[in-house]
Amino acid sequence: MTTNRQWILKRRPTGVPADADFELIESPVPEPGDGEFVTRNLVLSVDPAQRGWMDKGGNYFPPIPLGAAVSAGVIGEVISSRNPDYPVGDRLYAIGSWSEYSLLGAGFVFRKLPADNTIPLAKYNSLLGGMGCSALIALRDIGKPKAGETLFISGAAGNMGTLAGQIGRIYGCHVVGSAGSDEKCRYLEDVLGFDATLNYRTAGDLSAAVRQACPEGIDIYYDNVGGPMLEAVLDNINMRARIVMNGSIAEYNDTEPRPGPRNLWNLLVKRAFIEGFLLPDFADRIDDALVQLEDWYRAGKIDAREDIRTDFTRMPAIFRALFDGSNKGKLMVSLE
Repeated sequence: MTTNRQWILKRRPTGVPADADFELIESPVPEPGDGEFVTRNLVLSVDPAQRGWMDKGGNYFPPIPLGAAVSAGVIGEVISSRNPDYPVGDRLYAIGSWSEYSLLGAGFVFRKLPADNTIPLAKYNSLLGGMGCSALIALRDIGKPKAGETLFISGAAGNMGTLAGQIGRIYGCHVVGSAGSDEKCRYLEDVLGFDATLNYRTAGDLSAAVRQACPEGIDIYYDNVGGPMLEAVLDNINMRARIVMNGSIAEYNDTEPRPGPRNLWNLLVKRAFIEGFLLPDFADRIDDALVQLEDWYRAGKIDAREDIRTDFTRMPAIFRALFDGSNKGKLMVSLE
């Protein structure tokens, strides 16, 4: 192939990204320079964090320049290389783009994939990729779970939430999650073994609903959404509670700043703490986390639910599924 189709960022989104914010273009397949290599992308990741990368200020990742391909996690196979550490045929998980081919350097690679192909490829974009590592390290090293404690997870039916919930159960926690539909709540309880759930869309008074779902209070809060749920949880935390800030998807498309939680004082009263988590800060623990996750996976203790789409020409619409709740599991697009 000599043509590379790629989705570029045409304009900065306002609110929920629209089709017109992106453009599908064709360009030549890139040629690697010294130290570089080109991958044929097999799987493209679709993640909430990309919404922040599209803004002018970016977030923890530099903003995507207008006219540039949308940055994304990819699973790719090296098809040409001028880097001896990444020969042709290597498969890897890296930061590439929403494109059929990506030009990469070693600094973009998260991990090489095993050559034995005994694990489905999509798992390396969910459980055995950055998502799984984030779920384990954030919960283990910041949440510090102990058997018998109550772990509450917002966005519990998303990829990060389902993984954190399963890990919490492995540690012996009483696991409670919030999700946006009764169907998702049933999945969390009936399939993943959550002890209780609440549908935040129909719950009414969120603080009261959290209290009913967590009658013993909350020891650990794994926050994927921010917004009103954070305030509701703060009303229900126990002494010495730990809050892991992993995401704020409820706020990513806000066009105006929303008021912060009105009850942060409860952190003082309960001697609790809240800490933001970004995986690069824990880079030295990733290899250990991957070994643990794979051991649990092979033992049947944990798995990831994947929502794999195949229509590359509908990337903007697929991306919006993250924000309307229609995705079921780790969202990704297969190009195989």
